[in-house]
Amino acid sequence: MNIKLLKALCETPGVPGHEDRVRAMIVKEAKGLFDTVDEDPMGSLHCVRKGKGKNPQKIMLLCHMDEIGFLVSHITDKGFLYLQTVGGFDPRNLFSRRVLVCTETGDLKAVMNPAGRPVHIASAADRKKVPEPHEFFVDTGLGEKAKDVVKVGDMVVMDEPFLEMGDKLVSKALDNRIACWLGIEAIRGLGKAKTKAEIHVVFTTQEEVGLRGARTASYAVQPDIGIGIDVTLSCDTPGVPEQDRTTEQGKGFGLHLRDGSFIADKGLVADFAALAEKNKIPYQRTMLRSGGQDGAAAQQAAAGARAIGIVVGTRYIHTVTEMIEKTDLQAARDILVAYLKAN
Repeated sequence: MNIKLLKALCETPGVPGHEDRVRAMIVKEAKGLFDTVDEDPMGSLHCVRKGKGKNPQKIMLLCHMDEIGFLVSHITDKGFLYLQTVGGFDPRNLFSRRVLVCTETGDLKAVMNPAGRPVHIASAADRKKVPEPHEFFVDTGLGEKAKDVVKVGDMVVMDEPFLEMGDKLVSKALDNRIACWLGIEAIRGLGKAKTKAEIHVVFTTQEEVGLRGARTASYAVQPDIGIGIDVTLSCDTPGVPEQDRTTEQGKGFGLHLRDGSFIADKGLVADFAALAEKNKIPYQRTMLRSGGQDGAAAQQAAAGARAIGIVVGTRYIHTVTEMIEKTDLQAARDILVAYLKAN
């Protein structure tokens, strides 16, 4: 398993609308794997592997590049930065964080804290309050000089290292650099084999703010089959009722049936399940009550497409401690390779 690649992807900053560094890394990694590689006006990267014969069916893998993060919205006279979120945060996870402020001239190490009194002089009421994300500020340590370096609109991401912990992998951006890794490694797994289908692996932009890049990319490709590749919840942890777990780690990839954005094609669900069982690839059927993913954009583009999600159960999603099981990631890679080879 190419963990070095996943680590590099996860540690590269790229919030919605600012995916350029991630895209550049994928372009280098994709060299020799595809027949064509192009960037569309939204910044999504279209990587195409041609199929056999005339008018082959189009299979589209949608892998979003962006991670949740922030954009600088205001800089005070003393150099404190206020932010707007791009993606969904639980503010309880934002206290006392180290962050990276990405400017035109370089990246700045900084810290994030909520406005207000520290614990030693806080009242009981102060200690109970959970601030909203816009009440947090960033301190670069530069004081008034911050205004000379940082601009409104600059990207801010969490600054935490990728970790390998036994059979687990931990990062602040497994959502959704997992998909970027799978898009590359699935094609690498095909080797030089020619598939009947024309394969479009599209590394999309701005998923975390409404599947935006996937919508425009899907209209351009107009696939016959869309496969949304993403993380999903793995709430197999204390304090969560069994019926809300979604997935359990170590039990294989997730065959994603529905969420708030789409319902998977029944025929595709049956095909993937049969293929997984034939190849002894562990899997679990998954559903979410809400949320969405790029497979929905493929399903609804132009005249529509058959769609499904292939997902990896992830603990602590949208925090700096996102955690997956290595075997689940491997299972997701194996089912994608098997499906593409069979089509």
